[in-house]
Amino acid sequence: MKRIYDFWFELIGSPSAFPLESRVFHSISVGLIVLAAIYVPYNLYAGLYVGSLSALLMGLFFCNRYYYSRYLGIPHNSTMFGVMGILIFGVNYFTNSGINGSTDLIWPAYLLLVFAISPYHQHFKWLMVYLLGFLILHLLEYQYPLLVKYPFTAGRGQFIDRVTAFPIPVVTIFIVIRFIRQSYDKERQAAEEKTIAVERSKEQILLQKDQLEQSNIEKNKLMSIISHDLRTPLQNVQNYLELLNEQDIEDKERRLVEKALLKSTNNAMEILSNLLHWSKSQMEGPSVHLMEVKLLSVLLSTLEMEKLHAAKKGINLDYQVPPELVVRADIDMLQLVVRNLISNAVKFTPYGGTISVDAQLLHGECKITVSDTGNGIPQELKQHIFSVKAEPSFGTNNERGVGLGLVLCKEFIERQGGTIGFESDLGLGSRFFIFVPLNRQNSLDT
Repeated sequence: MKRIYDFWFELIGSPSAFPLESRVFHSISVGLIVLAAIYVPYNLYAGLYVGSLSALLMGLFFCNRYYYSRYLGIPHNSTMFGVMGILIFGVNYFTNSGINGSTDLIWPAYLLLVFAISPYHQHFKWLMVYLLGFLILHLLEYQYPLLVKYPFTAGRGQFIDRVTAFPIPVVTIFIVIRFIRQSYDKERQAAEEKTIAVERSKEQILLQKDQLEQSNIEKNKLMSIISHDLRTPLQNVQNYLELLNEQDIEDKERRLVEKALLKSTNNAMEILSNLLHWSKSQMEGPSVHLMEVKLLSVLLSTLEMEKLHAAKKGINLDYQVPPELVVRADIDMLQLVVRNLISNAVKFTPYGGTISVDAQLLHGECKITVSDTGNGIPQELKQHIFSVKAEPSFGTNNERGVGLGLVLCKEFIERQGGTIGFESDLGLGSRFFIFVPLNRQNSLDT
């Protein structure tokens, strides 16, 4: 079947080399040449010498025009075909029983061929010419009936004539309609593909727009942090130094100022640390060094440091991490995430509160949970909690956050193939949890 298709494709020419009209012409030419090769000997055998000559002339004419168009690249002349049809069918009409013959059966099919291979602006002209030619021939027969020859006998002869003439219009209509349908389907498919491409391009433009807007938000956020959050503690240091330089301060008052200054400085250091980490991650892109490590040994120093930090605020921090638990993670990123989550919990937990950190195996992953008995998160802030859009909040001792801590946590956990989430009840505390991939052995154990 494929060989037949390839052979036919070779006969009519490729779409890249020939327009639709030329390929339709090539197809019909091949079909009519084959039919002429059959009709010429058949008409001779049946005694239809004029019909045989007409078939021979038409076959030779189409052979000539097909060769020039398909292999020499000379476009076919639709006017020549239109006139040729009028002449051949006009003669054949009078030599083949006139209105009782098969010529009227072939005329519409030939006109369809002329429509298929001629420009659109010529269609109406050919319609009028063929209608007028049809009318003139029938009027001539009506006025001069002796002009018509009857080579067939009634009954059997007419039956043979009609049966043998029928394939010509049928084949012509089949080829033309098939090409039109194929051309329409291809154009529709091309239009659909173009529409899909436009939609994708539109989506990419919208995505780039969103990315640009996000970039502007992040830029504004950084400027806000630099202009306010870092400027304020540094200004406090400056004021304190000016105070020391200009006048003596009593020891009791000095200790109060130094305590406030230390808190302000620590807050500035936390802000600066998160800011530098986040800026570095944005500039360098994803650079993750995953390795299999024991979770407790990696987090122990961070947990102990944060335990001291919490104790200064009168908060009890306890942790339950199985010593044998092994995870696959980037050590620096994991430590920063846990440190930020605990620091955040300390910030929003009042004096005497409790923070707990625990780790457990759950569905083939390690779940690390940081729970606190703090204020909880208001409903209106939950939507953007992991976004740069989140507004900084003040802790129980007026500690000011940057709004980048949780953004870093989400970004660093996802880069390691993990996830992060939270649960919070206003006034009852919050629970932040991260899922970290396990090593292969732990995965098999679960």
